[in-house]
Amino acid sequence: MLKSKTFVKKTRSGGIMKIVREHYLRDDIWCGSEVCTECKQEETVLQKDACIESNLCSFPHYLLPDTNIVLSQIDILEDPLIKNVIILQTVLQEVRHRSAPIYKRLKDILHDKEKHFYTFTNEHHRETYIEREQGESANDRNDRAIRISTKWYSDHLNNTPTTDKRLKVVLLTNDRGNKEKAEESGLLTYRCKKLQPSVTSVPQDETAVLNEITSSKVLFPEHLPLSRIQSGIKSGTFQQGTFRASRDNYLEATVFVHGEGDDSTEVLIQGLQNLNRAVHQDLVAVEILPLNQWVAPSSVVLQDEGPKEDDVTEEEEAELKSGPSGAASRKPTGRVVGIIKRNWRPFCGMLFLSQIKEATRHLFTPADRRIPRIRIETRQAATLAGQRIMVAVDGWPKHSRYPNGHFVRSLGSAGDKETETEVLLLEHDVPHQDFSQAVLSFLPKMPWNITEEDMAVREDLRNLTVCSVDPPGCTDIDDALHCRDLPNGNQEVGVHIADVSHFIRPGNAMDLEAANRGTTVYLTGRRIDMVPELLSSNLCSLRSSVERLAFSCIWEINDKAEIVKTRFTKSVINSKASLTYAEAQMRIDDANMNDDTTKSLRGLNRLAKILKKRRIEKGDLMFTLYRWVQIQITLLFPRETNSMVEEFMLLANISVAQKIYDEFSECALLRKHPAPPPSNYDILNKAAKSKDMVIHTDSAKALADSLDAAQVDGFPYFNTLLRILATRCMMQAVYFCSGMDSDFHHYGLASPIYTHFTSPIRRYSDIIVHRLLAVAIGADSTYPDLMDKHKQSALCNNLNYRHKMAQYAQRASVAYHTQLFFKSRGILNEEGFILFVRKNAIIVLIPKFGLEGTVFFENKDKPSPKLIFNEEISGVSVAPSEPEPEVKRAKLDR
Repeated sequence: MLKSKTFVKKTRSGGIMKIVREHYLRDDIWCGSEVCTECKQEETVLQKDACIESNLCSFPHYLLPDTNIVLSQIDILEDPLIKNVIILQTVLQEVRHRSAPIYKRLKDILHDKEKHFYTFTNEHHRETYIEREQGESANDRNDRAIRISTKWYSDHLNNTPTTDKRLKVVLLTNDRGNKEKAEESGLLTYRCKKLQPSVTSVPQDETAVLNEITSSKVLFPEHLPLSRIQSGIKSGTFQQGTFRASRDNYLEATVFVHGEGDDSTEVLIQGLQNLNRAVHQDLVAVEILPLNQWVAPSSVVLQDEGPKEDDVTEEEEAELKSGPSGAASRKPTGRVVGIIKRNWRPFCGMLFLSQIKEATRHLFTPADRRIPRIRIETRQAATLAGQRIMVAVDGWPKHSRYPNGHFVRSLGSAGDKETETEVLLLEHDVPHQDFSQAVLSFLPKMPWNITEEDMAVREDLRNLTVCSVDPPGCTDIDDALHCRDLPNGNQEVGVHIADVSHFIRPGNAMDLEAANRGTTVYLTGRRIDMVPELLSSNLCSLRSSVERLAFSCIWEINDKAEIVKTRFTKSVINSKASLTYAEAQMRIDDANMNDDTTKSLRGLNRLAKILKKRRIEKGDLMFTLYRWVQIQITLLFPRETNSMVEEFMLLANISVAQKIYDEFSECALLRKHPAPPPSNYDILNKAAKSKDMVIHTDSAKALADSLDAAQVDGFPYFNTLLRILATRCMMQAVYFCSGMDSDFHHYGLASPIYTHFTSPIRRYSDIIVHRLLAVAIGADSTYPDLMDKHKQSALCNNLNYRHKMAQYAQRASVAYHTQLFFKSRGILNEEGFILFVRKNAIIVLIPKFGLEGTVFFENKDKPSPKLIFNEEISGVSVAPSEPEPEVKRAKLDR
């Protein structure tokens, strides 16, 4: 590619000479990185692994210095510690013109193969060359060229399929204007301060070279290099696991260590040094401490108030160490020795302004209390005060109490409903962008109608009395039912599910987007669809009086609600009614109504009662545990019709699970609910013991029976509290691939096998199950990914993550709108119950509003009473000779 400039120049004789300057650009200039598979590399200089081992940053990285860094910090660049550096042609030329001695030293570094410095000819690369703009100085043009090249490198390496996505290109600059513009473009930038003495005397830590050091005091142990970690894990000296910070105590965390089969364990981490700069969800290496150093989880609720000094206070450490001491309560305890993989992301929160006048360094408080405060440098603090902002972490020096980061963008004013909704969506990683044109291009053209080709491969069920029963205002109706008498005295029952897989074909843009989103997210007053609205609320919604494509599960059932025969078919239905729970209940109860729809509902209701009774007798926990929730639901939805729909959805899911597993034993997408380990029931057993009761947890049936029997005279709500605690003992239900697991049991439903089939409009798992079932009955063709158990397992991991985050986002939305509800209502007196007692606080539940919060014993305005904490019963009492504390009102800390 040729770029040319033509200009005229006056000669000495007064004539005019035309000058043409040609600048050749190429698109085949290689990037020089071992990790790149896109370039046709003539040589690879930038290493694949050394960028990790150097440990200058807590993530794999290449350094890209600007001209001033080279000119002023050449001694740092010469140090053996610094490797894998990109020197741009722009920088090289500028250094050559400005300092011959430094240019020679730089050339010597470039020729040293052990240093892995790579010269990138950005001035001749088609995507990185830029023209000088009108009015732009040469220096500003070169700074812009450096930023453009940094951006290109970041995008180029990130788009390489084999590249470790943690690999970053770090721009080094001390120019404030250049740094701010780079950060506005989303580039990762560090400042580079001179060290006294040289780098060689400084341990390998990223911020010792790249960030301003806030204190000379070392607060944390050195992180071990990956080579040491890997050998330690191999020998069994170290364990690797996911770091999970505590919500209630910022000086405590657990590391979940995955073992063989069910042999997994949680390692308790306590104290700032043992936490050693790990952040929630990081993959870490831990060393298990000797048995005599094992401790019990802390009974203190401890929040980071942002101390002035860079050290944890003695009082906080004392509180932490004064937890339960009984040998039985001790847990495997360890310390973090290294970070295997950072799971950092941009965090939402608010700026905590420094009290120092004209300060530029401030603490950022994340919305998620499991994330530590982050120190950032900004001159926009006054503007950002009162704003919800997003901050990215750059690194965490061992000299600093907090990680260092930089401002990314403002989200809006704190308290604004749109802003707060955006925050909770970002914090829970909910994809909520508008559907792209690529996705929308796969929607059917309107008007859409069922064709003769559709009818030829489907069973015509339009004559059946099918109806749907849903909450009021439901527009994404994905299930409908029918029940009719058969000549032999049995009944035919059908569950008809929207055939979403007909519209979303494997591998296209709409399918990939739905797979990524995983689920529809229901917030208060807002729904974030998994699929475009044309499908979710129209073409796939089984509305009444319109023909719709469905996937039907049809049983022949006898009077004892026993299944005689099961069949599956793609179908066409025409729902005769779209009812709310209340409308369906009124039809069932009104003896004067005897139309076909009402008769169908009565038949369904009769069979559902038998099915539920049998399910509970088998030890189904879902009804037992969530009965306290259902009591609240009945205020909105009559429980009988709600339960009726639920019973047949469960039956359909179980029937389909067995069918797809019988046909595809290696790649069926199923859902399991693991039984909790015995230790999970500690809080439940302790609560029951407080009323001299025993809860049996040997099986789901034993637990259900024990909870039913746990009644206290004069304290009717005690049973409900026990059920609430029991739900917190349960494990998370998860999707899995049958060929990758051997435990299929669903503990909560007491079912040996289970899946999700009945909600394909709002769950991508159900779409996969539909595809498997369609192949099993010969209604559709298969495709490679569907039969690949490894890809199915990876898909299940994403679905489990999306499902969990959607639940958290929904709870956060309810909590936020609950706060709005109370904001203008002042102080209310309502009955509350203590769920947990901690050494310095109680956790209180207010059932009327479903509110749960922490009430601290301490009062900043006056001395708090001396309290005695009994770890055996998790109770507190006022020490003798102290007056009873006066409690007038309590503020819930959420």
